[in-house]
Amino acid sequence: MQQTLPVIRTTPADMDWGTDLWDQCDQIEKHTQSGIDLLELYVKFVKERTEIEQSYAKQLRNLTKKYAKRGSKDELDCKFSNHASFQEILNELNDYAGQREIVAENMTTGICAELNKYLQDLKQERKGHLSEAKKAQQNLESSFKHLESTKKRFAKEWAEAEKATQQAEKTEHDVNATKQDVEKAKHHAHARTHTAEESRNDYAAELQKYNKEQNYFYYTEIPQIYNKMQEMDEQRIRHLAKGYCQFSDVEKNVLPIISKCLEGIAAAGNKINEKQDSMLFIEQHKSGFERPADVEFEDYTQGIKAATSDSSLNPPKVRAKLWPFNKKHKTSHAEKQMPPAAEDFSHLPPEQRKKKLQAKIDDINKELQKTQDQSDALEKMKGVYEQNPQLGDPTSLEPQISETTHHIGRLRGELAKYETWLSEAVGGEESANVINNNAQHVNVAADQTRNLYTEFDDEFEDVDPPLGQCTVLYNFEGNSEGTVSIAEGELLSIMEEDKGDGWMRVLKGNGKEGFIPSSYISRDS
Repeated sequence: MQQTLPVIRTTPADMDWGTDLWDQCDQIEKHTQSGIDLLELYVKFVKERTEIEQSYAKQLRNLTKKYAKRGSKDELDCKFSNHASFQEILNELNDYAGQREIVAENMTTGICAELNKYLQDLKQERKGHLSEAKKAQQNLESSFKHLESTKKRFAKEWAEAEKATQQAEKTEHDVNATKQDVEKAKHHAHARTHTAEESRNDYAAELQKYNKEQNYFYYTEIPQIYNKMQEMDEQRIRHLAKGYCQFSDVEKNVLPIISKCLEGIAAAGNKINEKQDSMLFIEQHKSGFERPADVEFEDYTQGIKAATSDSSLNPPKVRAKLWPFNKKHKTSHAEKQMPPAAEDFSHLPPEQRKKKLQAKIDDINKELQKTQDQSDALEKMKGVYEQNPQLGDPTSLEPQISETTHHIGRLRGELAKYETWLSEAVGGEESANVINNNAQHVNVAADQTRNLYTEFDDEFEDVDPPLGQCTVLYNFEGNSEGTVSIAEGELLSIMEEDKGDGWMRVLKGNGKEGFIPSSYISRDS
């Protein structure tokens, strides 16, 4: 078998446009224009590719937005792992769309913009080289025309000289010619010969000059111009090759992130737990009802018994409604006008009702604890004002104390009401356990509150008397640690003077203490 040898491309070091293509000006012009056309074509190709990428990314974003969950019902569905995973897939797809946008942006800035800028410079450089070659050609042609003119003048003068010489010889041999005529003819012939010799010398000098210029044109000037154009074209090819590589690199640069997006999609699929979703569905919709008992046999063979008072005492049994299998029916206008769901959640199945009531009780307990803390703080502040009147007027806190007391009473009433309903829903010993748990929760919270305000008492025992009073001139948001927010017109107690850093410590009427800018207040006289 004949072995195939690899093709090795070699370029002789001495081959170049100036040497080997010295007489191919038209072909060089066409070739360089063809290279520029290819560069423009590639830029147009990349631009259209970026438009496709941008359109693709936009469609992907619209797609993810269309299928994204919104609203309370959708949020409830998202608790299921298969719903949540689908939302994660949409998020990953949205990130993937962002990577397509990055591809389009990098192609626009890294390829199109760069090559367009280089393209303008390339056109100007090519135009300059062609103009330089054309100018050199015109100079050589002008020199050749001058040579031809000198040559024609020499030929003319030499013919005139020969004619004058022949006329002088003829006159000299003419027997009728006088000596004066002979001398005149010889003098004229001599003058014409001298002029012809000068023309000959001019022609020889001009020929030497032209040959020198022609040699410079073909061996130096044109090769230099064509070699510059060769370098220009090779540089164009390098730029185009770089653009080709960038077309791939832009895509490669986003592949790691795209891979992570795809891995995230796969991970979302693997996170789905069908058993967990089933258990969650049961928890959400378990009614707690007992299954219907067997239907009792009714014996009609005994005949009709006389009506007795027992019929009123023992009414016939009515079959329980098989509510789980009710057919759906269209909602009538009257049903649409029905009042909202019952406050005690009695419209719900037992298990769902217990969950709703327990959640409501937890919310009330949190609100009650928060209001109780606020009330204790106001009472403590009132005591501080009574002991230190310069800090503030105790009677100014009475409306807030009254309002919080009323709010606490209303919350306790709400709590008792919902605990009663929960007791009815749970029933028996379980009810007592639930109420005891709620009571323990409240007691623990109360103990924590007492401990908190015991520490609060200890802190107030060491409170320094205020250094004076001041009025706020401008609003200030105390967002940073150690600062306190103030409002225009608010009265404050000065607890620490400005130590040269532009800040002072103050005490507000609600008991909050912190630093404010010294220039934001006006001292009361």
